[in-house]
Amino acid sequence: MILAVDTGNTHTVLGVIDENGHIVNVFRLQTNQRRTEHEYAADIYRILRLGGIAPKSMTGAIISTVVPSLTETLRRAVRMVTGQEAMIVGAGLKTGLDIGLDDPGTIAADLVCTAVAARELYPLPALIIDMGTATTVTAVNEAGRYIGGVIYAGVGISLEALVKDTSLLPNIEIAPPKRAIATNTVEAMKSGIFYSTVGGVDGILDQFEKDLTPATIVATGGLATKIAPYCRHQIVLDENLLLKGLKIIYDKNKKPVRSRAEKSAQSH
Repeated sequence: MILAVDTGNTHTVLGVIDENGHIVNVFRLQTNQRRTEHEYAADIYRILRLGGIAPKSMTGAIISTVVPSLTETLRRAVRMVTGQEAMIVGAGLKTGLDIGLDDPGTIAADLVCTAVAARELYPLPALIIDMGTATTVTAVNEAGRYIGGVIYAGVGISLEALVKDTSLLPNIEIAPPKRAIATNTVEAMKSGIFYSTVGGVDGILDQFEKDLTPATIVATGGLATKIAPYCRHQIVLDENLLLKGLKIIYDKNKKPVRSRAEKSAQSH
């Protein structure tokens, strides 16, 4: 089994994945740039043990992070817990993804992982929605080439901006409202945040489909399960798309295991 680590701006997701690509377990903890490697190691160790996973049973590890300051912290934490040297998604790691950006080196690791997974697992072309702290909609064309996308404020950021400087507006749960035309403040906020997000996703997909159609549309990320079912486009929900991409990338870069006979022959 391998440990796949996806660190976003808000949460870090730990995926335990077996050799066949089956996701055995998924754990989440808060991303905190102030934590040391020992604090992360302690959290990872406890979470794995609580899930019935022996940390030292890991045969490999891979990390994707959009928080550069945590890359080495996480690498050292994973080494302490599992004894494995983690691969880091970035320059020098084979992904098999042809990136058609003005500067391919600027693409975020999470976008690489979801694009790799969509290309390998779904019919192309594919449009990928990732609804986390930020919302991204990205595109892989029929030839399997990553051709770009959009990034905009996620639902949580939009809600935070709404309530920050308005004394009378409370924090609310992000959930479908009882009705679109609301009759009280809380439901009006729910309706506004919810349907502006749904409409925004549909509007972006409409524009993308002018260049890529028919396309498979895949949604992932913490809020995708709440938003995607209300969009008018047909969207496949894949909550673990990024973890699947990490496993695919890991397999492309792992060193082949040599048999005892091969090792003996080489030593002679």
